[in-house]
Amino acid sequence: MTLDLSPSIAAATDAATAAGVRVRELRELAELDEVYRLYDSIWRPDPKNPPVTTELLRALTKAGNYVGGAYDGDELIGACVGFFSAPAEVSMHSHVAGVSGAARGRNVGFALKLHQRAWALRRGVSTISWTFDPLIRRNAYFNVAKLAARPTEYLMNFYGDMRDGINSGDDTDRLLVRWELDTPAVGAAAARRSTRTDVRLMPGATVALACDADGRPTVPGPAGDGVLLVAVPPEVEGLRRTDPGAAKAWRSALREVLGGLLADGARVTGFDRAGWYVVEQKEL
Repeated sequence: MTLDLSPSIAAATDAATAAGVRVRELRELAELDEVYRLYDSIWRPDPKNPPVTTELLRALTKAGNYVGGAYDGDELIGACVGFFSAPAEVSMHSHVAGVSGAARGRNVGFALKLHQRAWALRRGVSTISWTFDPLIRRNAYFNVAKLAARPTEYLMNFYGDMRDGINSGDDTDRLLVRWELDTPAVGAAAARRSTRTDVRLMPGATVALACDADGRPTVPGPAGDGVLLVAVPPEVEGLRRTDPGAAKAWRSALREVLGGLLADGARVTGFDRAGWYVVEQKEL
């Protein structure tokens, strides 16, 4: 059966219009250099360790991979880069995406991801995977709640030492997520019809990791059965600057609790904007 691509294209178009941007595939050398410079302004990396180079982007696009950009007028304010996985997997890995700090709050990232989704579906790709820092609350909300991507694996210090203005001084633990592009849940998320996760409506849930009055992580006790709630701090990036010890404590606690749960077969089924991963344990 041929997949109807019109809903994904319409959702991507609507998201770009709502964000006030034009999103398109990028191939020309000057455009790819814009992506390199945008990422450099976002991550401020060690010159020897940029997220991508113009030359790598050129090679990726020549091989048929994805580079998309979001423009506000003539200014590139967001970009996303992905490449194909092993041929038999019919999947892609979205390596890096970023939006200018000046455009934050406009849902430019959402428009970029929906453009990438429509692009992938046209090429028969059914799944896109990527990683994100599980301690960053806004990214967890965006990926798990807004896009309906599902975490599948906790990766400890995945990239090693990243010498840039965002990650320096911390281990690079990541959550690997899979975005099943043609599922009802993702379709509903793309159309902004997904159900909001609200832990206040989960009276039987057990808190497995919490934030104490001092902003540090605390484990209330042994995890119970059923639904578990795992907290993340309000703004770990600021915490890395003001209280590095607390930031490292959060990294260690989340690695132990969330990483341990996923390793034991539990599933992250949602994220509450108030800062809670919702985890369902594997039934025995």
